[in-house]
Amino acid sequence: MGEVGADAAVDVCVCTFRRASLRRTLESLSAQQGAPKFRVIIADNDETPSAQALVEQARRDLSLDITYVHAPARNISIARNACLDAARAPLIAFIDDDEIAPPRWLKTLTDGIGANDVVFGPVRAIYAADAPRWVVGGDFHSFGPVVRAGGVIDTGYSSNVLMRRAIIGDVRFEPALGRTGGEDTFFFARLHSAGAKLGSCAEAFVEEPTAPERARLSWLMRRAFRSGQTHARVLRDRGQGALAIAAPASAKALYCAGASVLTLWSAVGWRRNAIRGALHVGVIAKALGARDVEIYG
Repeated sequence: MGEVGADAAVDVCVCTFRRASLRRTLESLSAQQGAPKFRVIIADNDETPSAQALVEQARRDLSLDITYVHAPARNISIARNACLDAARAPLIAFIDDDEIAPPRWLKTLTDGIGANDVVFGPVRAIYAADAPRWVVGGDFHSFGPVVRAGGVIDTGYSSNVLMRRAIIGDVRFEPALGRTGGEDTFFFARLHSAGAKLGSCAEAFVEEPTAPERARLSWLMRRAFRSGQTHARVLRDRGQGALAIAAPASAKALYCAGASVLTLWSAVGWRRNAIRGALHVGVIAKALGARDVEIYG
């Protein structure tokens, strides 16, 4: 008998921690149409193998080729690295355990990688009926890759991505960032620095329900601050000094503060500027040696 998943063209990786929504994610994967043959790797990041029963039931109900890995504990980098270590297919995808993949997601993503080494698809937020109107109006939880000058994408995220296994080599997600978040930003920045070509595919979107506790300005500000810290870490890894990082970030933070005041008339506008300002303050804080904020631990 051959190795399980050995002939799969894609390993679809899902890291999970005590989320019943994993079942719906797996249901959406079982409904893929036109996709190359794929295997699903589940990395359970709980102290105990709490997702194993759900995974075994899904394997029976959905006829998915699933490999379950217990990868404790409470550190998403450990789980992501367990997925990379278990992967055997030439292509590796990541999707979150609360996301829903449309029927042609994987087909579109694999078609969209083209000459790239890595391709990112957008994440579309689904908001609850009672979500604050400013959150829905500003669509603060939907996102896609940031495109720099000249069309360059120099980092990304693991919520919706496909990459060539050969380009990864021994690069792994940083365990020190496994409770703060930003481990994926740092990972893809390092791949880019090593020569990987990063691209995007706008049609290969996934959908993600927004938890009520995350539909608050305080949570969004905290996440933005942490994102700024990760950005500063990336810049330091590329050789920039503290002053070179903090000086432009300070100017941008002041600009955002002023813009927030000038846009107080707009429920979406002032909050968007405040959140952007929090990101730049995070850059400054990390450049000056502040500890990383833990928002997922």
